[in-house]
Amino acid sequence: MLPTTLVNSGSQGNGVLSCRDAARHTAGAKRYKYLRRLFHFRQMDFEFALWQMLYLFTSPQRVYRNFHYRKQTKDQWARDDPAFLVLLSIWLCVSTVGFGFVLDMGFFETIKLLLWVVFIDCVGVGLLIATLMWFISNKYLVKQQNRDYDVEWGYAFDVHLNAFYPLLVILHFIQLFFINYVIISDSVIGYFVGNTLWLIAIGYYIYVTFLGYSALPFLKNTAILLYPFALLIMLYLISLACGWNFTKMLCSFYKYRVK
Repeated sequence: MLPTTLVNSGSQGNGVLSCRDAARHTAGAKRYKYLRRLFHFRQMDFEFALWQMLYLFTSPQRVYRNFHYRKQTKDQWARDDPAFLVLLSIWLCVSTVGFGFVLDMGFFETIKLLLWVVFIDCVGVGLLIATLMWFISNKYLVKQQNRDYDVEWGYAFDVHLNAFYPLLVILHFIQLFFINYVIISDSVIGYFVGNTLWLIAIGYYIYVTFLGYSALPFLKNTAILLYPFALLIMLYLISLACGWNFTKMLCSFYKYRVK
């Protein structure tokens, strides 16, 4: 299912892009092409996007291997097909409706929750994290001999979306089956199950993010992106010792936001 490497017919004999191809590979041109395809569903490869979603759980390295092929064939690391974003948006809607149902929210409260999850939790936080990681990686992680290369902002946002999807499934889907009957109870089992799901979800986010930047051959010292694991495990152990229930706090926060 992975694309093969093709020779760019628009390149010159020395491998340098012609003026016409160089114009096509500017950030603005790539952004315009991506946004234009949002309105042409027949041009989107939803089957391949579903393949990526599956492998983000089972073998995320294979997903980033495909980003290598895209760089070789289309001269960009970031996705040029919005199918993944469309499917993620659909999944956000479905899972948030399920969350509203479990929390016994009304129709308008669920709509408010949906808007919050989409524009704050996913897009807003994603823009912030992608911009921060784009700046840090280009400022501190690019190898000295590869200063002519840089991390595309679009790729940084793709890495966030890749990492956000498993987190979303774990916290907004799998967790739903345990909230009312196990997690929000005042028992040790409740906050142990809930906090463990948070540990797994955020751990997935950190790991998939690390894979995204370690896949770029011109970056160095990407292992530092795994350092937050230590803080995560420490916070997890403290939460168990103090009886903090992260899911219960999240549910209370969501109910407060939709009032």
